Amino acid sequence: MNNDLVSVIIASYNHGPYIEEAIMSVLDQSYPHVELFVVDDGSSDDSVKRIEKLRESHPFDFRVQKNKGLTRTLNETVARSQGAFFAPFGSDDIMYPDRLAVQMAYIADKPEVGICGGNIELMHADGTLYPDAAQDRDAPHRRLNFEDVFLEQKIFIPAPTMLIRREAFDRVGGFNPEIRLEDLYIQLKITHAGYVIDALNHLCARYRKHPTNTYKNIRFMTESVLRIYQDYADHPDYEQVRCRFLNSMLVKSSRRDKKLAGEILAQLPLRAWNRRTFASLLRYPFAPVVS
Repeated sequence: MNNDLVSVIIASYNHGPYIEEAIMSVLDQSYPHVELFVVDDGSSDDSVKRIEKLRESHPFDFRVQKNKGLTRTLNETVARSQGAFFAPFGSDDIMYPDRLAVQMAYIADKPEVGICGGNIELMHADGTLYPDAAQDRDAPHRRLNFEDVFLEQKIFIPAPTMLIRREAFDRVGGFNPEIRLEDLYIQLKITHAGYVIDALNHLCARYRKHPTNTYKNIRFMTESVLRIYQDYADHPDYEQVRCRFLNSMLVKSSRRDKKLAGEILAQLPLRAWNRRTFASLLRYPFAPVVS
């Protein structure tokens, strides 16, 4: 592994309108030691054409494959990368030019830090920024251990800002290819292995919010997070963590998906009911039925 090199991995799926800007934000980094891997994971839009056009004038590794899913693609690409650090990056997001320089200056001599993160700005699908009142650009510097992440005791680091130490990633066996939600999974795995996560009070990226964002798929989020939590079922607070999450998903699904809300409610023991549960029950009869 090259200790100065950062391997940035963009797995792209149907993000044609955004992919060029994401790639250019990596190529324009002030940090000089970056290798960029772009993998099109079976897009049906014009993503491949856009990426190939960009590659005519900019050097980066580009591969096209049938759809394998994000975590499987990341594992395979990390395996052929050379950096001692790597950054999985969304094909619809934008890096700020000094992001990797600031993170590498911080993490390089701190072997206890398995992941380094920072702050983000929110933008609409068209790239315009959300109003200041909706932004949280100045989250403080913080260090998170496993308990902080699992119990949500401190603010999480946003996925578009993760810089991961390859040694820590390899130690925990990488991503689980059967779990497509990569950020929570790897943050828990790496901190459970004894590393810490440091979040910098520095603006690292812009996160694009649009209708196909993963977090808006409530069923996917519910199933993925519950599966991730199962790995820590022997933790004394496992049931508390699980029920708190179920209640939060019940609140969301009771507005959008009657069937899913019923499924979540069936998993929530009566002892875990609270005001959020009862508020969701009042909305439940009026929720749309999603097939």
